[in-house]
Amino acid sequence: MRVWARLLSFIAVAATTFAGGAIAAPAFHSSAGDLNVETVARGLVHPWSLAFLPDGRMLVTERPGRMRIVAHDGKLSPPVAGVPKVFAQSQAGLLDVALDRDYEKNATIYFCYNADGSSNVAVVRARLSDDEKPRLDDLKIIFRQKGPPSPGALNVACRIAQAADGNLFVSLGDHFRPSKDAQNLSDDIGKIVRIRPDGSVPPGNPFAGKADARPEIWSYGHRNAEGLAFNPADGKLWEQEHGPMGGDEINIIEKGKNYGWPLVSYGVNYDGTPVGRGKTHQAGTEQPVWHWTPSIAPSGMAFYDGKLFPAWRGSLFNGALKFELLSRLTLQDDKVVKEERLLQGLHERIRDVREGPDGAIYLLTDNSRGRILRVVPAK
Repeated sequence: MRVWARLLSFIAVAATTFAGGAIAAPAFHSSAGDLNVETVARGLVHPWSLAFLPDGRMLVTERPGRMRIVAHDGKLSPPVAGVPKVFAQSQAGLLDVALDRDYEKNATIYFCYNADGSSNVAVVRARLSDDEKPRLDDLKIIFRQKGPPSPGALNVACRIAQAADGNLFVSLGDHFRPSKDAQNLSDDIGKIVRIRPDGSVPPGNPFAGKADARPEIWSYGHRNAEGLAFNPADGKLWEQEHGPMGGDEINIIEKGKNYGWPLVSYGVNYDGTPVGRGKTHQAGTEQPVWHWTPSIAPSGMAFYDGKLFPAWRGSLFNGALKFELLSRLTLQDDKVVKEERLLQGLHERIRDVREGPDGAIYLLTDNSRGRILRVVPAK
């Protein structure tokens, strides 16, 4: 009851207290009417991921290696103690964070980071103590990305999505390697994996028990997936990934399927040469539901199921780093039938997108003076 009371209180005061009164002007136009963009919190260094705690406060990761709790008034907590040392360079660092489905009972969170001086990703389970001096207890690395260590820090990906059965799906990048590792089932480069909350392999994974294949792999042929979310309408897993020059993709992820990288792409390499043999289709590979060419550099993805924007229920929202906008995709029968580009005058790299418990759309801006933004109807 206490958690519900806190949450109702949060929703009631969010427009004034949580936003800190900072509203961008003029309002931004949209198909749902004019929008206001409010600043919830400031002073975050390259914030990467956002998760709402049960009482409406927010848990945020900063790529250099800090985790913070954001209070209702926008105040940042001290860095959460116990976060392991991360390899923070270029795109690498402290990445996604997600609350366990039973967080109210077990206070468990999951997060991923680049460890051991390379782009290889580690996934951690921990218990969050969120008092005045927040800390992580009972840390355990439950998964390490298997594959040739890469000293670079590009295409590291890592988003976490928990299924209704409690299993975790984790996206893992191709590390910008020139090889075809994303097609190689003997490593986790360019894959989406499925693991239990303790890191073990659940029954039913498509390559478990097969020679020269990692048992945790669920799908392969991915480049750099920075969006991963379940559609609340039907429970299907959707993914968003960066292409090279063109060919950013939206995919519906299915068991054992090959999503084509680097055999096929709607983009070209950064030097203008073709990807693979220059094909967009190849037998045995899946076609994207949607692709952006030229690239918008998508990051952060959320289905909207709230009441604040009733016309947008069922839409898929994606942040854009390069084009500095919020993309709204209208879906019908697992197909994208329309795109609406929002907040194009905001001039902010959007790293993460979340629906808040109040029905507002929350965004993280990716820069050294990062903010949490709240998108609401203009009054």
